[in-house]
Amino acid sequence: MICILSDHNIEGQTMILWGMLSAEGWPELLNLRFATFDYVGLSYSSSDRLVWRFVQEKRMLLLTANRRMKEDDSLEQTIREENTRNSLPVLTIGSVKKLEEKVYRDRCVTGILEIVTDLENFMGTGRIFIP
Repeated sequence: MICILSDHNIEGQTMILWGMLSAEGWPELLNLRFATFDYVGLSYSSSDRLVWRFVQEKRMLLLTANRRMKEDDSLEQTIREENTRNSLPVLTIGSVKKLEEKVYRDRCVTGILEIVTDLENFMGTGRIFIP
């Protein structure tokens, strides 16, 4: 099973993408699941470093918005310091605002599917922007 953890600040947008994937039957075909911070027991105040380590330990993909390197425990800084060739990538939506556009949402779904179906080739890449 492949589980994608939605960053807490884009849970609504993630549910829209999940609905699109579900309408096409992808979750069953690929044994794909989405999870939220609440579901996995993470606090919304968890540091980016804690979240990154959690998804790596649990072998989950993190779906997030475009985070920047603002502090020592930022997601970008964590990836730079802790990413290895065996690390799962972080999926980053390039523009959450553009998710309002159907074409952009379709491209994001396609990007997710491409990564999930060929995950082995994306190991160690750190961050992948979708679409």
